[in-house]
Amino acid sequence: MSKFVTVSSALLMLSAVGATAARADAHDRTLAVVMTNDANANQVKVYDGKTGGLLQTLSTNGKGGVGNNARGVQQLNGELFAAVNNGSNSVALFRRSRTGLTFEKLVTTTSAPVSIDFANNHMYVAGDTTVDSFAIDDGRVGWLDGTTTLVLADGAIPPAGSTSQVGAINDHQLIVTLKNDPDPGTVDVVALRNGRITGTIPTGVSAPAGTLAPFGFAVYPDGTALITLAHSNQNGIFRDGAFAAVAPAGQTANCWATRVGKYVFTANTASRTLGRVVGTGSHAFVDSAVAATIATGNPTDLDGKDGLLAVVDHGAGQSHLTFFTYNAFGELTARGAAINIGASNANGVALLAASDRD
Repeated sequence: MSKFVTVSSALLMLSAVGATAARADAHDRTLAVVMTNDANANQVKVYDGKTGGLLQTLSTNGKGGVGNNARGVQQLNGELFAAVNNGSNSVALFRRSRTGLTFEKLVTTTSAPVSIDFANNHMYVAGDTTVDSFAIDDGRVGWLDGTTTLVLADGAIPPAGSTSQVGAINDHQLIVTLKNDPDPGTVDVVALRNGRITGTIPTGVSAPAGTLAPFGFAVYPDGTALITLAHSNQNGIFRDGAFAAVAPAGQTANCWATRVGKYVFTANTASRTLGRVVGTGSHAFVDSAVAATIATGNPTDLDGKDGLLAVVDHGAGQSHLTFFTYNAFGELTARGAAINIGASNANGVALLAASDRD
């Protein structure tokens, strides 16, 4: 074999190894995406979930400004990311790329968007007064194929600022939480057909007497939702169109929630803590009232996936992003120091795990 062939073969092998490494660097990582929520020029910031390094800052091509909500950002299968432009009546869609995220398009909503969920081959968007469904075809969000008006339990239209979170509980229903102090608040049960919203007025279910503000929630595979009752410091179990149980949360202002396996982590805003709860069809057990403490501010959203938990907080005029790892028992370990996001009112965080892409 000639020396030229040997050298050429070696160079080709090195090139192939380099290309493989580059692909691994680009794709085999968990991304944490945070929305800055700027009222004039909304952006998303993309972080490496392992190192905490900032990878990108991208415009959402709209205005932010949403508040007192949950799931203002959401992801699908590690490939698609969505963020609400509350001040522009639109949702910004991004696609995962070799460098992180690439802006794809805007979709218009029927009222100022507040919360997003992906399920049943649809994107669901709850706004101030309506909830919309958008068909997904081959992983891409398409046309608006259903909408209906939100209602309080007494039949009234919710005032601005009531809508908290939207989420599918199965293939024929989704729920929207509506806080309306001093009333207990409402959970709207919205009918679906083949994933789309049918247009039927939702069934407004009042939160139990003595509770306040259904807010964030996490859904179990059996269709049971663990819902925070944020202004009365309680957790509720919602199934079969009704509340089945209410229990004390053990902390103050338990607002946001995310589920990893059997555990639901809650962001207890006023207490500056994270709680760990286990929901069944009949009970909400507090497994750990203080699973972690957030030293830099009041936690305002969180997301968990693939052994990683990301938490956004507000404190001292700034927003911060903190990472934790969790084990099979839901025990949290801080990973690195809190990251200054560089925005005073960041709202929403979603994790795009590399494993989802498989």
